[in-house]
Amino acid sequence: MITYTNTADAISPAQLRGFFVGWPVAPSAERRLELLRGSHAVELALDGDAVVGLVTAISDGVMSAFIPLLEVLPEYRHQGIGTELVRRLLGQLDELYMIDLCCDADLEPFYRALGFQTLDRGMGIRRRGNI
Repeated sequence: MITYTNTADAISPAQLRGFFVGWPVAPSAERRLELLRGSHAVELALDGDAVVGLVTAISDGVMSAFIPLLEVLPEYRHQGIGTELVRRLLGQLDELYMIDLCCDADLEPFYRALGFQTLDRGMGIRRRGNI
């Protein structure tokens, strides 16, 4: 049975293996834990003690937030876990005016079903050596 939590306090790096499939350079498990603990808000999906999904938000805590990461382990995808993670995260961010994210075009229908709308422009820098 999948359970959910909004804290990474009891999570260890060993529980964060297997994520970031297909990334050119994946962050280490220790770095993954740092990003969870450094985020404004997190939601984690667990199967027993194993973390099988995660979503994070960074925010000014006043008006805006950005969702940089949604990850579900490949063997747990298409079971509604990603949808539930985002719904729970949006609940944590309910008082904010704007919540933005960037995604590949093939993921737009997923996020649109959760209430997101396509914005005109987005740009970014990826410093792969900093992972």
